[in-house]
Amino acid sequence: MSDVLDGYDDRLALSSLPQRSNALSNKISSVLSASYADLEIREVLRTLDAKDIQNNAETRRRLQLDVQKDVLECNGGIVKEFGHVAEQLKRIGSTIASLNKCCEEMRQHVVAARQENAPVLEEASALLVQKRDLETKMQLLDAFNKHFIVSEDELIVLADVSEAVDDKFFAILKRVKQIHTDCQVLLGNENQRLGLELMEQSSRSLNNAYQKLYRWIQREFKTLNLETPRISSIIRRGLRVLAERPTLFQSSLDYFAEAREHVLADAFYSALTGSSTDRGQNPMTKPIEFYAHDPLRYVGDMLAWTHSTTVSEREALESLFISDGDEIAKGIQAGRDSEPWSSIDDEAFDGRKALGELVNRNLAGVARAIRQRVEQAIHNHEDPVLTYKIANLINFYRLTFTKLLGADSSIQGTLSTLEESALRQFRTIMKDQVASIQVDLNGTPPTLHTPEFFNDALNQLAALLKSYQSALTPAPSRVADFQPILDAALTPFLLACKTLAQNIEPPARDIFLTNCLIATKTTLSPYDFVTAQLSSLDSTLESHLGALASHQHAFFRHSSGLHLLLIALAPFADPQTPSSSLLSVPSLPAFKPESLSATSQTLDAFLPSALMDATEFMKELGSAKLAAEITAEAAERFCADFEFVEERLSAVDRAREEEAKKEEGCGGEREEEDVLPLRAIFPRTSGEIRVLLS
Repeated sequence: MSDVLDGYDDRLALSSLPQRSNALSNKISSVLSASYADLEIREVLRTLDAKDIQNNAETRRRLQLDVQKDVLECNGGIVKEFGHVAEQLKRIGSTIASLNKCCEEMRQHVVAARQENAPVLEEASALLVQKRDLETKMQLLDAFNKHFIVSEDELIVLADVSEAVDDKFFAILKRVKQIHTDCQVLLGNENQRLGLELMEQSSRSLNNAYQKLYRWIQREFKTLNLETPRISSIIRRGLRVLAERPTLFQSSLDYFAEAREHVLADAFYSALTGSSTDRGQNPMTKPIEFYAHDPLRYVGDMLAWTHSTTVSEREALESLFISDGDEIAKGIQAGRDSEPWSSIDDEAFDGRKALGELVNRNLAGVARAIRQRVEQAIHNHEDPVLTYKIANLINFYRLTFTKLLGADSSIQGTLSTLEESALRQFRTIMKDQVASIQVDLNGTPPTLHTPEFFNDALNQLAALLKSYQSALTPAPSRVADFQPILDAALTPFLLACKTLAQNIEPPARDIFLTNCLIATKTTLSPYDFVTAQLSSLDSTLESHLGALASHQHAFFRHSSGLHLLLIALAPFADPQTPSSSLLSVPSLPAFKPESLSATSQTLDAFLPSALMDATEFMKELGSAKLAAEITAEAAERFCADFEFVEERLSAVDRAREEEAKKEEGCGGEREEEDVLPLRAIFPRTSGEIRVLLS
């Protein structure tokens, strides 16, 4: 490449000569005007450079010839190579021709063979189609037999009572039930004979299986551990399956209830006596009848045993009716659907309700025995407190059994009847007590204290209140429920006290009745469910206390002589009484100097011992505090009366002084004794009275 450029440089040097020709100038211009950035030129230059030629005149003259020679040699090589390819293609063509000839011969042989084997192939195709049909039918038959046909061995397991009822039995029974259900599909075809035969066979097998299951459950119930009646899982499963035959299921429950009723009744008698028919007495526990002398414990032990047994029965059966309740409900509903003619109630199955009913039936025999013995215990005693405690105890267990078994259970009804019987016996005893004291009500009590019969009645009432306080009676009805007890145990004795008080003169009558009311209130006050009775007693007590206060007040007035002055001053009680009217007071007999002086002396003699005399009169009142309050109230009233007398006497003295001043102003004279003030004759002041009576 550098040699060429040097050549070009030489040409450029020559072109600068003035003697260059026009042709050479044009040629050089064309060379110079060429773009060396052209790819073809660059490739040509690179090829020339690769040939490693010398840049001289000889080389430049032979350059074109050499290039053409190279091109011809290259083309000759290519033609030679294509000659070899042509020979190979000829050989390939001859090979293909021989192959085509061979294939044609083979085609002819195949056509000939096909013509000869066509009948055999057709027959083979038909046989293959028949084989596929037979295989399909065999598969259908195998599937049908597997699904709809029960083997003889399986039928023996379902029907033979000597075969055990186990998981295999329930699996076969489940399969037969499925067959019976799937037979409806076969009945949808035109030919229903197969479906009818299979349905008849499956129905017969199901009936045999359910009968076997029913008899097996009855046998299991006979051998069930009745001390701890836990129903095993296999029995529970059998009952769940048997629920699909509601009639048999109900018969099984009836049988179980009857068996449990006898067993529980026998267990109850065993607990009563400490022995049973199949074993001797248990020395570790005392029989309930050992405490028959104590009716409350006797009844409590019987009811406690019944409650414990009920809880055990319920816990034993909960696993069946609560845990498996949904499955039993589904089974019963399926049985109703399959037996529309059955007389079973259409009400939905309630597991808890069924559990309560079954436990209730199990306890029917125990309930009858309890009723007989509790009624005997109630009627054999005449203690009203004991009878009422028994009634409260029965009420406690009645509420407990109501929560446990419901309000419609037989044991709850039995306890309700026993409670009513106990309360009726209680009322009868109280009536007899009231009747027995009627003879003593015609005389006069020796003292004003509460009579002995009333103290006994209050002691009984206190025991009744304490017993009721511990009862489980609902709060809203506690007041109303105890009112009949008050009517029987308190009201008749209060009326008896009132009748007895008719023979006593007041105010001793008020003291006597007040003592009775105070004792009654003391007995009732600790309890919040007798507030209405306490309010009534407070009202009656206030009236008697008011009467006693009035009597004490009268005692102060009469004993002090003040009542004469109060009677005389009654017309002048108005503070607005004119002075002219007050001037007539000294002329009244009670205000004559002699009479007023005697009254003053009587008052002076009364005051030192007034409180002692009043307290002595109230000494038989049962409450010293009330006696002091009554005396203080009477003394306060007396002080108010004395203040009134004192004020009126002072008013009279002022009126007389004013009248005397008027007479002096008119020139009149009066004697000294005529102006002697009433307060001088009656000098006591209200302050002194209050001090002496405080």
